[in-house]
Amino acid sequence: MSRTSRKYTKEFKQEAVNLALKSACVTKTAQKLGILAATLHTWIHTLKSKSSPGLVNADSGKDMKTLIEENRRLHKELAIAREEKEILKKSATYFSQH
Repeated sequence: MSRTSRKYTKEFKQEAVNLALKSACVTKTAQKLGILAATLHTWIHTLKSKSSPGLVNADSGKDMKTLIEENRRLHKELAIAREEKEILKKSATYFSQH
């Protein structure tokens, strides 16, 4: 069985990487775009190793490493905020009953 390889434009790769960095799960982003998760991970790794800001996001001067670190930090903050929200919901329910 022969395998055909798809060719993607630089713009498509850049947008895919930007979406992946903004989303919580790279695998789900890849599924939505109709590409393999391994392919998307490779693109992210390639752009990260090149450290080329122009390929990551044309509007910001941030490089790939900075974006990945910021994305991780924001995901941690979001997880903490969600946990705090759940605690407040439970406490509000508890105090409304007593």
